[in-house]
Amino acid sequence: MAAFSLNSLPVPPSKHQKAAECSHVDGGLKPIVVTGNPPTFVSAPGRRIVAVGDLHGDLAQTRCALELAGVLSSDGQDLWIGGETILVQLGDILDRGEDEIAILSLLRSLNIQAKSDGGAVFQVNGNHETMNVEGDFRFVDPRAFDECIDFLEYLNEHEGNWKDAFVGWINVCERWKENRRMSQNYWNRWNLMKRQKGIIARSTLLRPGGPLACELAHHAVVLKVDDWIFCHGGLLPHHVVYGIERMNKEVSHWMQGFSEDDNYSLEIPFIATRGYDSVVWNRLYSRDCVDRKYQSWQISSIVEETLQAIGAKGMVVGHTPQYNGVNCRYNQRIWCIDIGMSSGVLNSRPEVLEIKDNKARVLRDQSYLFGELEAMDYL
Repeated sequence: MAAFSLNSLPVPPSKHQKAAECSHVDGGLKPIVVTGNPPTFVSAPGRRIVAVGDLHGDLAQTRCALELAGVLSSDGQDLWIGGETILVQLGDILDRGEDEIAILSLLRSLNIQAKSDGGAVFQVNGNHETMNVEGDFRFVDPRAFDECIDFLEYLNEHEGNWKDAFVGWINVCERWKENRRMSQNYWNRWNLMKRQKGIIARSTLLRPGGPLACELAHHAVVLKVDDWIFCHGGLLPHHVVYGIERMNKEVSHWMQGFSEDDNYSLEIPFIATRGYDSVVWNRLYSRDCVDRKYQSWQISSIVEETLQAIGAKGMVVGHTPQYNGVNCRYNQRIWCIDIGMSSGVLNSRPEVLEIKDNKARVLRDQSYLFGELEAMDYL
């Protein structure tokens, strides 16, 4: 499988090679090896893994979660302090909040920094990423349309240099936001002309083949890091039979706007992005008991079949807000980590999942707790 650069996402080749994403070997750890374009299989032996759930455009809560995870500096400089840690974000950065591009920019910047320290940042796309590429803007915060307008102007100032503008946006987004608010020409959110301008800007960025859609195409819908599966909704046995690398490629090709002339189909990959049992929409593992049509033992059987087929010991999912915080189910095989931390959802306290030596524990802000960090060994 082919290696890919941070500067651009090349047309995926017909044959693939293994690619070492870094060569930093401090402390005797082997290099991180990534297979797939977009990344599908990651070998990172001995490294600490932290997983963060749905963020939905809330930059302040994102920073809190990353600080809690021990990978982001708390001095406002947005520096990577995670060393050789692997950070995985479970998708749904888009919609319901105003700082979507800023969060994507922050994660991209942290990934660049992490690689120099022997770590890495991975993202998987969720249903709200695929919805926006499809042109479904029903859940977009009005202020997020403003961010799209501002970012396009900022990109033009950089003469279309995508990497510089995208990575640098996290450093200037607050200033642009403040300038917009102070402007005498700032329209209220119900102004029709402003709304149309925002929709055009967002469509320009996120349509298949658009620059932000191509940025999202860097990311998988299913990621396997060592013995753990990470996906937004949930992996099922028929997904494994279809092939997770195949799904990742098809979604990436669709987001990049490849046509039949490129020997790729522009059709939306149904098994990955559409339907109640698709990878980004599946709630079988994460919904409450009263909502399930299957018995617990039946779901446990599906979980075991899926994990055995893919050669994994556990699965981490987002998508469905957990009112009682991050939790594990089905003999500790499934970890549900979407706790609705965005102010556009539940505005709940940030929580992250930490995995070390195949043991998982929930990290919560101590200011919310009377006791120690809750920990659950993985069996």
